[in-house]
Amino acid sequence: MMAGHGGQHHAVGGPARHIPVLLDEVLEALAPQPGAVIVDGTFGAGGYTHALLERGASVIAMDRDPDAIRDGRPLEQARAGRLRLVHARFSELADHADAVDGVVLDIGVSSMQLDQAERGFSFRADGPLDMRMAQAGPTAADVVNRSKAEDLTRIFGLLGEERHAGRIARMIDKRRAERPFESTRDLAEAIEKLVGRHPKDKIHPATRVFQALRMHVNDELGELAAALFAAEQALKPGGRLAVVTFHSLEDRVVKRFIADRSGHAGGSRHLPETSQVAPTFAKAGAAVTPGEAEIAANPRARSARLRAAVRTDQPARAADASIFGLPKLSDLPHASKR
Repeated sequence: MMAGHGGQHHAVGGPARHIPVLLDEVLEALAPQPGAVIVDGTFGAGGYTHALLERGASVIAMDRDPDAIRDGRPLEQARAGRLRLVHARFSELADHADAVDGVVLDIGVSSMQLDQAERGFSFRADGPLDMRMAQAGPTAADVVNRSKAEDLTRIFGLLGEERHAGRIARMIDKRRAERPFESTRDLAEAIEKLVGRHPKDKIHPATRVFQALRMHVNDELGELAAALFAAEQALKPGGRLAVVTFHSLEDRVVKRFIADRSGHAGGSRHLPETSQVAPTFAKAGAAVTPGEAEIAANPRARSARLRAAVRTDQPARAADASIFGLPKLSDLPHASKR
């Protein structure tokens, strides 16, 4: 999922033009020591990786976006022996790392992806309706033009929390019969024409639909859930997990995982004492959000939330996605599959 960063970043191999979201707080949560091995599951533009390398850690950096891996090669060469770039989804991190000291995940689309019109993540500039982080598989245009109206309603409503989900889905169904949607601007303008836009609106009326499409195309919630189970396998006792999210559904997944794995899941108090399972993680404090200064410097940080946990010496449990209570969207056509 989601291999990308939600905020702004260091330029790979160059000076720090942008700072990753909650960088100081992430470093505090990971507490990297010289010689430690940390997995950066969402390499993006290399912001966290750069900071971890500066502190003497070795980094296994992953990204599903081939552009991110390509752009990171100069940094990999400059830090020969201490940085390994892996072109893979972060749900697969346990296949590439074992007994590591830390795992950091920064969930969501990267500034780098948003700023490239040809990737189709944003409607600020017109581009193809694509949104694929891995640049492979079905596109957002495939979802928009081929999914049933009721399926689009579920996607927009559940993943985008869009209150006009049904109206927008019916509009799309009617319009695509005449002419398919192919560009970001075409879809955004059609939604704006239907819903309208008030001067006081803080976001464009198409924002939540675009968010929902991106999350669906890239199976972002499913990838996050799988990545958390993979981190549980890859971290050694005392290893640290730090996850930055930018969306309430993502944060809920992380919160429920840590609660379940640390023995604080809701409802567990009703189970017999004998059924209690030894915790595989210890929760590391409350969720952390950016301060006013960071939000002022980087407005994209506004919705960010960091949750952290420390691995115990108990063996990893079986992956059970039911603990997350995720929306049932995996049965919809054109969801990105591994």
